[in-house]
Amino acid sequence: MQLEQFNFHHLFYFWRVAKLGHLTQAAEELHTSQSAVSAQIRQLEARIGEQLFAREGRRLVLTDTGHLVLAYADNIFGLGQEMLGRLHGRSAGITRLRVGSVATMSRNYQENWIRPVLADPSVVLTLESGLLEGLLARLVQHQLDVVLANETIPANPDSPLHCSFLGRQSISLVGPASKWASQSLRIPEDLDGVDIALPGPRHALRAQFDALCASAGVSPRLRAEVDDMAMLRLIARDSGWLTVLPEVVVQDELRAGLLVIVGQSAHLEERFYAITKPHRHRIEVLEQLLAGAPESPARH
Repeated sequence: MQLEQFNFHHLFYFWRVAKLGHLTQAAEELHTSQSAVSAQIRQLEARIGEQLFAREGRRLVLTDTGHLVLAYADNIFGLGQEMLGRLHGRSAGITRLRVGSVATMSRNYQENWIRPVLADPSVVLTLESGLLEGLLARLVQHQLDVVLANETIPANPDSPLHCSFLGRQSISLVGPASKWASQSLRIPEDLDGVDIALPGPRHALRAQFDALCASAGVSPRLRAEVDDMAMLRLIARDSGWLTVLPEVVVQDELRAGLLVIVGQSAHLEERFYAITKPHRHRIEVLEQLLAGAPESPARH
């Protein structure tokens, strides 16, 4: 059977019976007769070639195939309800929020940003990371609703995107408390020859740090450069080296006293942006997140 031969009207009747668990209730909801509902489901079963319900006394019980078909029907008609809600400017059923973030961003920052919706049972989150160029392409194609980035984007009249400033985070030099608890270093003056781990060259703050060191004639001993902030966090915690990163990346280790801030520089900071594609159909939950972004998002 080809997709164009599939009758979604039959599937909708099946979906309502499966959700309500009773033919009579489904018929009343659909404003039709019980026999008409039964006929629609029999036609669907004939098309599929498998039974969707089994009778246990007066109850209808889903078969294994019925459970599988129900899972797909939930997605199909749930998205349909969501689409109608978006088109009419109101929430309807489940809201699906698709968030992309550049791979160099802290996972802690991302969690802090989406935290207001984590307790909302009507929101389903899709989270993915990647290179900024690829994420923007998916945003333009409506495959993502927002992209979180730590750099702004150039204007492009052929593909207008809106870049909202979310906040800034100071960059810190951190080290293990067992070694650095009572010490303080200047950035970059005191870093010549010091073992250090840094964000990789693709990270926005790496160019800032390298420029500071070059202007001061300072050459730290580079031990690791890491694009992924989750891995840089582990290295900061376990290596014994000093690490330059946003505090949000190691916020839990700082609170627990495993790491301490050894130095900071007013010349180093990471900025956070939310990039969206202008359209007339608003996503209410996204608007709330954008409106509620704190000036310093990493400090809670």
